[in-house]
Amino acid sequence: MSELKGACIIGQSGGPTSVINASAYGVIDTALKNPSITRVFGAEHGIKGVLNDRLFDMSQEDPKELELLKYTPSSALGSCRYKIADPDVDDTDYKRILEIFKKYDVRYFFYNGGNDSMDTCNKISKYMQKVGYECRVMGVPKTIDNDLFGTDHCPGFASAAKYIATSCMEVYKDARVYDTGLVAIVEIMGRHAGWLTAAAALASAKGCGPDLIYVPEVDFEMDKFLADVERIYKANKNCMVAVSEGIHYADGSFVSEAKTSATECPAGWFGRHAGQHRQGAHRGQGPGH
Repeated sequence: MSELKGACIIGQSGGPTSVINASAYGVIDTALKNPSITRVFGAEHGIKGVLNDRLFDMSQEDPKELELLKYTPSSALGSCRYKIADPDVDDTDYKRILEIFKKYDVRYFFYNGGNDSMDTCNKISKYMQKVGYECRVMGVPKTIDNDLFGTDHCPGFASAAKYIATSCMEVYKDARVYDTGLVAIVEIMGRHAGWLTAAAALASAKGCGPDLIYVPEVDFEMDKFLADVERIYKANKNCMVAVSEGIHYADGSFVSEAKTSATECPAGWFGRHAGQHRQGAHRGQGPGH
């Protein structure tokens, strides 16, 4: 590959994690030291910063302050959830991006994010090739869902998985302080990928894991779920369930969309045990989210 000289832009997109700034620092620090890169810009609020010509000159920042990004959570440059259109349908954004790239002689574009961010990289790269503007577009993986194609693991997942496991251990302990019995439902992020929910099993290494785990990769069966909860509750007087927010029935409809009361379950299972337990719900949102 021939040497390409020019400026670079780094942007962050999607939900912040406890390590997204460490990834940004890796790009910024390396780019500042690379002789092929003439200037290093940080885009304010991701691709929206490019479109609005809101760019920070990272060479003006104190190197010691930049290094602190390795230990700073959230998105220092600001994030966004902006999905650019298909260029064959509407190329307005792409023309603007090209205008900004030419203005600052941008030849390298790094976008730190999840699935939508990688889609943005792909669309921009193909558009630049189509119009003949040489620019290397690179996606920097980040997502707690750990579901980016072609990656072994995504930065952001490990810290969130640790939080989920720790939270489950705490819920497990809390669920056993009374002698009245309790069914605890722990709802965990992950609409289409069950990696985080599956991470709840890590708590089992300390004997504090959930009794049942439900992930979106497997169709949910309400009758079987109720039977399993009842079986475990009768045996232990407690039952903890880790469930992904994206569990769905065989027809693809989400369980969360069911038109049922929040205090009732099909077949009246919880009603038959009224006064013997409480339902608990916890949505895992910690330092990895």
